[in-house]
Amino acid sequence: MFRDSPKQKRHWFWWGMGAILVLSLILRFWGLSRFNQLVFDEVYFAKFANNYLTRTPFFDAHPPLAKYLIAIGMGINSMFPFGDQSVTNELTGSVRSTFSYRWLNALTGALIPLVVSGIAYQLTRRYTYAFFAALFIALDGLFLVESRYALVNVYLVIFGLLGSWFLLLGLSRIGRWRVGFLVLAGINFGASAAVKWNGLGFLLGAYLLWAIAWVLLKLPQLKPTASEERIEGWQSPLDNLAQIPLWHLLGYLGVVPLVTYGLSFIPHIQQNPEFGFWELQRQILSYHRGIGNTPEVHPYCSSWYSWPLMLRPVAYYYEQAQTPGGNVVVYDVHAMGNPVLWWLSAAAIALLALTLIIKRFKPTTIRWTALFLVVNYTANWLPWAMVTRCAFIYHYMGASVFAFMGLALLVDRWFRSPQPQSRWIALATVGIVALAFLFWLPVYLGLPLSPLGFRMRIFLPSWV
Repeated sequence: MFRDSPKQKRHWFWWGMGAILVLSLILRFWGLSRFNQLVFDEVYFAKFANNYLTRTPFFDAHPPLAKYLIAIGMGINSMFPFGDQSVTNELTGSVRSTFSYRWLNALTGALIPLVVSGIAYQLTRRYTYAFFAALFIALDGLFLVESRYALVNVYLVIFGLLGSWFLLLGLSRIGRWRVGFLVLAGINFGASAAVKWNGLGFLLGAYLLWAIAWVLLKLPQLKPTASEERIEGWQSPLDNLAQIPLWHLLGYLGVVPLVTYGLSFIPHIQQNPEFGFWELQRQILSYHRGIGNTPEVHPYCSSWYSWPLMLRPVAYYYEQAQTPGGNVVVYDVHAMGNPVLWWLSAAAIALLALTLIIKRFKPTTIRWTALFLVVNYTANWLPWAMVTRCAFIYHYMGASVFAFMGLALLVDRWFRSPQPQSRWIALATVGIVALAFLFWLPVYLGLPLSPLGFRMRIFLPSWV
């Protein structure tokens, strides 16, 4: 059976998810005020968020939603001080604690594994798969780094994933519940685009899956056999995609996201009335078209095809200091993933794509799941091939989630195999990913390293 039987629904899953949440919270909130300065794009986003609180006019080259959220975090922490209030600066334009403009990002990033778990469970009804998928997200370095600073990518990802989750929840229900969940899906897809335009990759994935479902409906030769359906034992909610007429799709996943995106600009335009909505869109597009793609633009520009292999991560912070004993220590924050996790997940998503092609896709649950992951991965990654401006490895975050879920799907299959060798491979995979995370943890958290320790972790020339 592909899904858990009722007897297998044990408390271990909830204890495990609780442990993942606690681990994620600890790693994100511990030493959150470290480096009392604006790190990387905090020089834009933390300042822009403060501008909303001080009603200061400004131009932003991205949609405004994430900066609203950072500003809300600042405002809450100002009215109800909590966390480390001893470390302050005026770098945002006002006296603020460093904690105030970072804490909501940390909380948001800690919740992403839970959303991933929900998607994985809706796809398969497998608790083990949901657990492995959440665990791999929790053991990634780039998601950890992006969660610890006032940056915007964690908001883009969580809204996009919530859109995918609500879409699956809607497809597994009928009547008003379906309508409600599909509206929520549209709102979150729109919110993802209201953080950055590349959030549209999640919505593109939904449209591609719907189109594929309709094609499959017209190809009865691809209908799974009765024996295949019995083996799977569970109908994927994606089987119901073809039940949604085009005009409903355009409403729930067209009009609703568009309205959500448009509404997100109202506070910004009220504060910056010089330009209207459409003129702002034109200016944003013009700004990004004007950015080049050379080392002179930024030393950490990277090509889209290099991201799965993590060939060019970004140094967010670097400082050398001397201890009282005269030893040199290095403080480094690298926006890089867990190398083992990234390389294995790149192989996993490629293997799933190859399997779908070779075996001629039939809409059984395991293949629907593989297709869901491959399509969403592709929709969040391949459009970057058409982008001419300087791009960075964090633009791969949306796609990387589905690659991690692809690896988790394979690990889950191995773990449930009756063959001991397969189970050992599953456990070894999880173990080596966890060990790699611990090894690179100092460059995610900015912990002091000896020069040798730094070189051991940043060992590829292109990583420096």
